[in-house]
Amino acid sequence: MKLPVDPAENLAALLRCPSVTPAEGGALAALQEMLEPLGFTVERPVFSESGTPDIENLYASRTGEGPHLMFAGHTDVVPVGDESAWSHPPFAAHIANGEMYGRGAVDMKGGIACFIAALARSIADGNAPRGKVSMLITGDEEGPAINGTVKLLQWAAAKGETWDACIVGEPTNPDRLGDMIKVGRRGSLSATLTVLGRQGHAAYPHLADNPVRGLMTLVDALLSPEFDTGTERFQSTNLEVTSVDVGNAATNVIPQRATAAFNVRFNDNWSVESLQAEIHNRLDAASRRRKYRKGRKEPVEFELVWRDNPSHVFLTHDEKLIGTLARSVESVTANRPALSTSGGTSDARFIKDYCPVVEFGLVGQTMHMVDERVPLADLETLTRIYRQFIGNWFGEH
Repeated sequence: MKLPVDPAENLAALLRCPSVTPAEGGALAALQEMLEPLGFTVERPVFSESGTPDIENLYASRTGEGPHLMFAGHTDVVPVGDESAWSHPPFAAHIANGEMYGRGAVDMKGGIACFIAALARSIADGNAPRGKVSMLITGDEEGPAINGTVKLLQWAAAKGETWDACIVGEPTNPDRLGDMIKVGRRGSLSATLTVLGRQGHAAYPHLADNPVRGLMTLVDALLSPEFDTGTERFQSTNLEVTSVDVGNAATNVIPQRATAAFNVRFNDNWSVESLQAEIHNRLDAASRRRKYRKGRKEPVEFELVWRDNPSHVFLTHDEKLIGTLARSVESVTANRPALSTSGGTSDARFIKDYCPVVEFGLVGQTMHMVDERVPLADLETLTRIYRQFIGNWFGEH
């Protein structure tokens, strides 16, 4: 029986599955074929929720007497965009100049392929982990993230599963393997701000109330002053206005309303609740300012609607997990990885409620791009890192 010890072969099998979110595309079936010969029991639950697509997920576990290590990731990928712009077909796993091309090669089928190869090599050499290993793989990370990891964790926990540590195989390295381990993430909070005005003729502004002036006043208060200057382990909190709209095609009509959407990435100075309170306080105070509304005595009338499911800031403190991974990375690459909380969100934000979690995977320079690709040498290096980590982590328990 052939075991999946070659990460390039594993990745090629996954890349040939067009699993553009929310489609399974054959990727989970390919994983099942790799995992069952390694002694995994594989389950593929489907979760549903009104207004969202049904999502098929995979949970595989290999029993053992000892601690429980989870590897988490996703097989869904973003759309390919203009396929004619690709140098090689995005679902062909074509190899050129020592690199494998394909949508998901970096984000993040490559990480999954390497972890499976690392585990297969350990088993083939008679050094199977002295404990339990599970793989929690969703098809909803690039989508709404509603019917994926959140529900898969709940489902597994309800069956009695508990975990001691988790690695998420997202592409964490900015330039080369060994650069960076993600040990936490900033929180993410989004909202839509609507200012209500009174429509009128642009030549008679005294008969109208331009909501754009009010919106400028409120947005100015959100952007300045800074929320903070950062903390020991986190970047400064940052608010970005992501959309401004008045729904007005006419140039001589003052609109009835104006809206702005914004997102805040926040550090451990804040909780979701304290940040929401700060934003409300800023808007309430700004609504009475007249900088852009000379002659107006009444405050700006506005509505603020928070988006559902904000992400909470977190930082992992498990020194055994972090230290073992950092030493494994350094042993293989001769690089001491930085411990970072930079970047966006990942499914680690859900896993942290169940066990300590870190992220480490491939170099992310081509993720989501045309010609997404990974050097074959990096696949081999990451496999060696994962294999050493598996042996060291179980050996230290």
